[in-house]
Amino acid sequence: MKTDDAIREILKNIGEDLNREGLAETPNRIVKMHDEIFSGYKIDPKKVIKKFDSEGVTDPVFVRNIQYFSMCEHHMIPFFGMAHIAYLPGKHITGLSKLPRLVEVFARRLQNQERITQQVAETIFEELKPKGVAILLTGKHLCMHARGVESTDSEAITTCWLGEYKKNPALRQEFLMQVR
Repeated sequence: MKTDDAIREILKNIGEDLNREGLAETPNRIVKMHDEIFSGYKIDPKKVIKKFDSEGVTDPVFVRNIQYFSMCEHHMIPFFGMAHIAYLPGKHITGLSKLPRLVEVFARRLQNQERITQQVAETIFEELKPKGVAILLTGKHLCMHARGVESTDSEAITTCWLGEYKKNPALRQEFLMQVR
């Protein structure tokens, strides 16, 4: 079955009239949308990180307020929020724009917030070999807002601490102060 045929079947199953003018192009639009919102499957996250010599930089590199958008793997409806990333350079640093790009690669898949947090942290840790990595993601989940419990004010927070950030409470506290 072709993807657009599958969309037509879903529309039919929810009781829609497939001959209605407003739905004529909907299956094709949904196929194009899926290509965009699930584009992370087509990108190797390790190739996103470009390494540069750290030139002795030892203080944390911090990028905050990285917007992300993803699709819940349990309900296939959106969740979105902000990612905040810090790392303590070892021998390498990366371009600052590579951190939001890395978040996007993992977010543009069927996901859960916990996994995105872990995947981003582990990729930075493996590729740059920093002394530590700290990640915090906040998320608004439409699966909680629009259905089920309908908790519209709730926000999920997930973290991942690797290396020195896991060992050193003062570093974690400094990171959390920067997120505010």
